[in-house]
Amino acid sequence: MDKKVFDYKQRWKISSKPKGIEKSTKFQDFGTNRINPDRYISKKFMDAEWDKIWTKTWLMACSSSDIKDVGDYFNFNIGNESIVVVRSSEDSVSAFYNVCPHRGNRLFFDNFGFVKDIGCRFHGWKFNLDGSNQEVTDSETFREEVLCYDHDLSQVKVEEECGFIWVSMNENIMPVREYLGEVAEHLDLYQIDKMHVIRHAQSDWAANWKTGLESFYETYHLSFIHPQTQGMMEDYYVPIDTWPNGMNRMIVPFVEPSKRQEGGSLINEATNLMLSDVGIDPSSFKGNAIDAKKAIQKKKREFSKIFDLGYERYTDAQLTDSFVYGIFPNIQLGCHPEGIFVHKFMPHPTNPEIFTYDTTINYRVVDNPDYHVPAWFGLPENTDTSGKTRPEIVHFPLGVKPDLGEVLDQDAELLPFVQEGIRSRGFKGPLWSEQELRLRHFHYEIDQYINSK
Repeated sequence: MDKKVFDYKQRWKISSKPKGIEKSTKFQDFGTNRINPDRYISKKFMDAEWDKIWTKTWLMACSSSDIKDVGDYFNFNIGNESIVVVRSSEDSVSAFYNVCPHRGNRLFFDNFGFVKDIGCRFHGWKFNLDGSNQEVTDSETFREEVLCYDHDLSQVKVEEECGFIWVSMNENIMPVREYLGEVAEHLDLYQIDKMHVIRHAQSDWAANWKTGLESFYETYHLSFIHPQTQGMMEDYYVPIDTWPNGMNRMIVPFVEPSKRQEGGSLINEATNLMLSDVGIDPSSFKGNAIDAKKAIQKKKREFSKIFDLGYERYTDAQLTDSFVYGIFPNIQLGCHPEGIFVHKFMPHPTNPEIFTYDTTINYRVVDNPDYHVPAWFGLPENTDTSGKTRPEIVHFPLGVKPDLGEVLDQDAELLPFVQEGIRSRGFKGPLWSEQELRLRHFHYEIDQYINSK
């Protein structure tokens, strides 16, 4: 690789004349200052994040498919708060704090489920699906002056957009679509509302939530920590884009061996796997890696016609590459026509050096036995991919080695050591390259919130 060709103001592009969804954003300079590592370990900074970020932004509660039918609910936990979202009618969703207005009892204890109405186990108060009070037990024993107070469930702002349910504790926040900006239009192309969660896992890691998110926000580390990825994806020539409100993207080319490898244009084991995945026999395929990528894209367009997938809305790059979006504050979405990988980095309620990594795979179910989940999804054996049953959440507590797949398990093993190093008085703050532009953009947005009045 010629290290002199990189122009950080121009950055990389996936084609010479990118257009549409592939069009690069105008370069924004977020400076070169080092941030204080205290923000990764300080309880004071953690409290400021709660007051200035978590309670002010839009948060992704769940996927739309998690609450498909009237009465379906999902219990979303963030910090010390529990927020329940419910499909309250065919065309509306309600959200409220998981607390009874009578004495503060929790109303929901399961992660998700179905209810006809909402009842408190403590004294039997009942509520409608929209949170309005339905019944106060022995209401005649309450003075009128008491029941004049609001005794409905405390509402939380909620919107359904781009195949997800979003909540915010900020009553004055802009609409979700405005918050997402151009990214909303990009997500629309993937029709996530037609996908179903087929895998949901959580793992507690001994690191700050930002430490976790940052490891997903760049490909700079792949050749060192995940060398097994070098045969199937490019990790150096990766386009990066930034938008207002902390939204960002990187496009990771798949079916392209890393340019860091010698013989990067040659067919390898990973390429053969992806050829096989679309029904192309690797043993009879003639051509190099670029030819293989084009052949896979062509095959997927044939699938689109056979299975009525509507892939004409995608560029060739979208058919094979990973379009990875960062949604501020704590979401990364890996977007593919077959499915979306959702990564959430959830802060611990009280400890700034613990977070929960929460990940789902949202799969575009096709009712045809000849259509199947791509092998590179890395699903455990016997995973139900029918979309008919919402899978339980598999949880790996702190100290328990997770079973998330080889790459993610490597991240889980590494990050506690990163967190330990951040605590050292010898660490003065990160020194980011332009390959880590998403990290600098992310912390720039954090500062906008933290420094706001």
